[in-house]
Amino acid sequence: MATKPPTGDPVQDAPQIDPVQHAAAGLPAVAHTLRIAQQQMGVRRTAQTLLKVNQKNGFDCPGCAWPEGDKRHTAEFCENGAKAVAEEATLRRVTPDFFAAHPVADLGTRSGYWLGQQGRITHPVYLPEGADRYEPVTWERAFEIIAEELTALSSPDEALFYTSGRTSNEAAFLLQLFAREFGTNNLPDCSNMCHESSGSALTETIGIGKGSVSLEDLHQADLIIVAGQNPGTNHPRMLSALEQAKSAGAKIISVNPLPEAGLERFKNPQTPLGMLKGAALTDLFLQIRIGGDQALFRLLNKMIIEAGAVDTAFVDEHTHGYEAFAQAARDADWDDTLTATGLDRDAIEQALAMILASERTIVCWAMGLTQHKHSVPTIREVVNLLLLRGNIGRPGAGVCPVRGHSNVQGDRTMGIFERPAPAFLDALDQEFGITSPRHHGYDVVRAIQALRDGDAKVFFAMGGNFVGATPDTAVTEAAMRSARLTVHVSTKLNRSHAVTGTRALILPTLGRTDKDVQAGGKQFVTVEDSMGMVHASRGNLAPASPHLLSEPAIVARLARAVLGPSSTTPWEDFEKDYGTIRDRIARVIPGFEDFNTRVAHPGGFTLPHAPRDERRFPTATGKANFTAAPVEHPELPEGRLLLQTLRSHDQYNTTIYGLDDRYRGIKGGRRIVMVNPDDAHALGLADGSYTDLVSEWKDGVERRAPGFRVVHYPTARGCAAAYYPETNVLVPLDATADTSNTPASKSVVVRFEPA
Repeated sequence: MATKPPTGDPVQDAPQIDPVQHAAAGLPAVAHTLRIAQQQMGVRRTAQTLLKVNQKNGFDCPGCAWPEGDKRHTAEFCENGAKAVAEEATLRRVTPDFFAAHPVADLGTRSGYWLGQQGRITHPVYLPEGADRYEPVTWERAFEIIAEELTALSSPDEALFYTSGRTSNEAAFLLQLFAREFGTNNLPDCSNMCHESSGSALTETIGIGKGSVSLEDLHQADLIIVAGQNPGTNHPRMLSALEQAKSAGAKIISVNPLPEAGLERFKNPQTPLGMLKGAALTDLFLQIRIGGDQALFRLLNKMIIEAGAVDTAFVDEHTHGYEAFAQAARDADWDDTLTATGLDRDAIEQALAMILASERTIVCWAMGLTQHKHSVPTIREVVNLLLLRGNIGRPGAGVCPVRGHSNVQGDRTMGIFERPAPAFLDALDQEFGITSPRHHGYDVVRAIQALRDGDAKVFFAMGGNFVGATPDTAVTEAAMRSARLTVHVSTKLNRSHAVTGTRALILPTLGRTDKDVQAGGKQFVTVEDSMGMVHASRGNLAPASPHLLSEPAIVARLARAVLGPSSTTPWEDFEKDYGTIRDRIARVIPGFEDFNTRVAHPGGFTLPHAPRDERRFPTATGKANFTAAPVEHPELPEGRLLLQTLRSHDQYNTTIYGLDDRYRGIKGGRRIVMVNPDDAHALGLADGSYTDLVSEWKDGVERRAPGFRVVHYPTARGCAAAYYPETNVLVPLDATADTSNTPASKSVVVRFEPA
């Protein structure tokens, strides 16, 4: 039987510091996985559940979006995936008695870790105006409350419909359909906070905002550059792909301000030799200064041109804008680049030699590239490097933005986007006989601003932890509290449930692990992974409570309550049989033709990708576009450091599984700041001392994160690192990436003051 959840909130600011590790996974990962799983699920349920994770007849892991190969292991999951499954399939329960015992004010004092450890929510609950705690509510009444508030708005654009990446394709399609039939494009989603910069850059340069490589491409590559990404913690199953690429002869360059254990050595727990010895992965580690990536790639591009190593046949036939770009590249300056990157000349020349020796190069990246003011130009520069060598549309080569949540890419494909393409809206309108709004809606940052300014009054979230995930915590929480109604469709508690509007609802839903039976029989949902594969997900556990509804059922019933008989959309049919939703998706979204038949194939199907499949680039010029933006990098005033927010190994996004960061040697605490020992000495920050972090930005507002333990750590000089969501308070709401409007959470100028 699973242990009971913690009754008190553990101390998080007095960690034990152990040596940094230089290898990921191995026996400790297996032991930790089994311990956490058994604590949450018990022995029998652990076996029943984990053996179905990422299997063709099982359910998609609710963690990351890394794809599965055609041949799968019996244990096709990683340590963090197992933690995500265990927390969803837990035997712990949050009942109405829990809410009776814990007023909202009490929930507001609890850590995210404590809230998440309480278990699955069993009943819909409601916080009436003026009440101090949630109380049980019927589903019928819950939908009436939402309908009351939505129909009372002076404009549909006063409503916000947020989506987390864990939402299925079917639920996402229904939510955007409902929002547009209601009359708004206010569909912010978690992509706005992570890979929006990738989508913006790739759409402009290659014509589609998704990666161009498959899992098999990684196995065939000569060179893989992993920039601004920590797969050992954030996408552990990627390490298996890197290991296989290495065994086939690939070289790997890691570009990161911090050394990461998973990129140093991977001890594959699925093979005896891997468990014992492991495989060294990185051939060259470029310990770059935060935000210096654009300068690095620009200089590399200059050197490729000067070496006469351009694939001129590809450039002439398939690209546009080469001459302007080449002139900008030739102007790249060595001294400026060394200042921006913190690298030495020899390391950059080693990287160039590896690039020139490679016929098939892949560049992978994540938040380390996407969350800066100049993120979009940085990713465009990555594309420039690949175009120069003809490395898009070639097997074993291409762009590989590694997405986070397991269906964040699928949600965007389904139309969860505040700036939809006219062609998508035309197809939607023709299929359903509606008139979708054409003006753009709010993304995440603009949604917070709209709530703050009184321009939005109802907030509806399909999953996620909006308050915990977003920047400028004080501003965001004040904005949320100004709403007339906040609604969260959730499986478990998080910080957002304690930051409410005048009225609030928590609507408990089925998870990925839960069996979904509707009037039309047993159902399945679908997801799209980070490489454009669409496949089915089927839960196998009895639901955590008989009072749960599935996400598609929640949206369908909400639509019927709000739109009433005037809507001719068959919402009731959609709830009964998700196959009817997929039939409509097939008629609206290119690439999903014959959806139901194709997804029935074990492993699913791959969506078309013109640059990869045909070397056809659906851009405004009809070709892949070189770009030549001015090189930028963060400026650092004297006595300050550049802070990046990041995850510990015991968390996924804002879900905290535990208080350890095993690979970085941090145990039992989260309020820590990692500082290079030389920087710490210069600033008078003794190892083990406590400090307040104060961010500095042009608005002059003081944003403070108090009481952080200093940990001397081998970060790049001038740089520091600390965990989010604890440090989201330091990220100004208006400090965002140009073009994409993604929060600049990886380059925050901070000073240190005595705690």
